[in-house]
Amino acid sequence: MFTKSIEEVSPVHWGNGTSHRLIVRSDGMGFALAHTVVRAGTESKLQYRNNLEACYCISGSGSVEDVYGNVYPITPGVVYVLNDNDKHYLRADKGQDMVLVSVFNPAIVGTEAHQLDADGFSSY
Repeated sequence: MFTKSIEEVSPVHWGNGTSHRLIVRSDGMGFALAHTVVRAGTESKLQYRNNLEACYCISGSGSVEDVYGNVYPITPGVVYVLNDNDKHYLRADKGQDMVLVSVFNPAIVGTEAHQLDADGFSSY
């Protein structure tokens, strides 16, 4: 058994926010857990090619959109699941950061960071 506090973990700046990776590959759990902040009013083009991801919103609001134009509102209490290495647009509404609990399977190393640019979907 172990515990870890967000204060013990340096944030990773992933482009449009921060991610405190609380559980990572080296913890040996088989999944990763992160406290993710998406800055208010931002849009990120993302894809996880090597991991599946589920994100549970705990505050703020926004949306996630797939490449087919389906938009899913994200508010506290809503989880979105990227179960097919989905390319997606993650948007946080203006006025308040969106805070998510993110779970990755298999576990990420913990140092990964997106490189957001206009050319395509950032991935790792």
